[in-house]
Amino acid sequence: MTHNAHGVRLIKPSDAASWASCRRRAWLDMHQTADFEADAFARLLSDAGLRHERRILKQLQNEYDVHHADSFEHTTILMQQGVPVIYQARLMNPDVGLVGFPDFLIRHESGRYQPADAKLTQSENKRGLQIQLGLYRRLLATDLPVIVFLGDNRTAVIGDEIDAQVDAFLTDMQQLRRQPEQPEVRYSHSKCRVCPYFAHCQPLFASREDISLLHGVHGRSAEHLAMSGIRTISQLAAYDPGALPDVPHLSGIKRKQRAVAQAQAHLQNQVIQLNAVELPAGHWIHFDIEDNPLTGTRERHVYLWGLLAPPYTHADFDYVWTDHENEDYAGWLAFLQKIERYRNAFSPVILAHYSNHEKAVIKQYAQRYNMTEQSTVQWLLGKTHGDSHGPMFDLQKVVQDNLVLPLQGYGLKDICKHPQLVNFQWEDETSGSQWSIVQFNRFLAETDPAERQRLKSALLRYNRDDVTATHRLEQWLRNRFVS
Repeated sequence: MTHNAHGVRLIKPSDAASWASCRRRAWLDMHQTADFEADAFARLLSDAGLRHERRILKQLQNEYDVHHADSFEHTTILMQQGVPVIYQARLMNPDVGLVGFPDFLIRHESGRYQPADAKLTQSENKRGLQIQLGLYRRLLATDLPVIVFLGDNRTAVIGDEIDAQVDAFLTDMQQLRRQPEQPEVRYSHSKCRVCPYFAHCQPLFASREDISLLHGVHGRSAEHLAMSGIRTISQLAAYDPGALPDVPHLSGIKRKQRAVAQAQAHLQNQVIQLNAVELPAGHWIHFDIEDNPLTGTRERHVYLWGLLAPPYTHADFDYVWTDHENEDYAGWLAFLQKIERYRNAFSPVILAHYSNHEKAVIKQYAQRYNMTEQSTVQWLLGKTHGDSHGPMFDLQKVVQDNLVLPLQGYGLKDICKHPQLVNFQWEDETSGSQWSIVQFNRFLAETDPAERQRLKSALLRYNRDDVTATHRLEQWLRNRFVS
């Protein structure tokens, strides 16, 4: 049931995720629902979430008598009977206009019921999740905390501390339900590009030259700039950075200079160089990893450590691959051994990557396997005597520190695929980080050897293209911006 007897749309706890992300998305969900099909990555996460829920159900069944509710009325009957656990309960509060379906209701020693939910996430601190769980408490009219069974096998509880956010959510959602016009919002590259309403909203942002379209300009910054009369990208591009007011996320002359330069780059469709680009001398080896977060332990399994060494042809692509997370340690050791071979063959080595992810993963693996003092790890992380930097070199930092690009996002593919920038195209144009997770999980589930090999080959090509892209980015930087 999504509407009451009068045809008014009921508010659902699941609405909290949309609302926490964007008020307009929550409004559109109520008034102009998009007709879209979940992509392969969303389906993969949904399937993983259902498997997690079934695991929790089985655990509870081993301990309690669990009853499956099949209607609102049946849920009420089961609660009146005092059964130990109700699975897929159905709850509604018509006065508030609220309906919800907690995974479980667990009978407390007091005789009252506690709502409980199985969530694949490893954090109970996400705003949308907390509001959703708090709404289950509201539906039950209980002061008992809600239980959440997390994806990393922890159990957390959330109680009165979320009440104020639940009140704010309900008040605003009731207003949005009555509101005939969609609310004004600002653009967020990370949120908007994956939103089902992107095609609806993006032309509106573009038509009014919304400042939040610019990379590095936060929505709150745009709101405060508008209060000072700076409402469009053209206005910001013509502004003296020193005269810009201090606003949230945009204080300090360097940030202001970059914001104005970003507006100019956007309008002129040109690269603006802020500083001299300096690249270290040495033998460059390009490095990229592919990992799977959907493991049994929820510890990421790096199944592919990819490298591209001189002279940078397809034949020079090198890698360590492991079929399964139970080979994780062996893959880590093989990667370190391969790094040592490169270290001996090339001197000095520059291990180039894009973003801090690769370095962060090496730190995580060193801690996971108690190898923080191992010599190769120490060298990789710049902790050896007389070498405070180490061989790892983040090209993303070089780009962000020295260049302003006519782009909304500064990801590797944003830069490399752009025809007026690096202009490197991946062999599979649909590939990406989420695509790779889907393909590897298909590989894990596949039993046909030929199909498994096809999936593995596709992932190897994708990783090869990733490291080739970082090499092409290096060349582009050298040819255009290095003296």
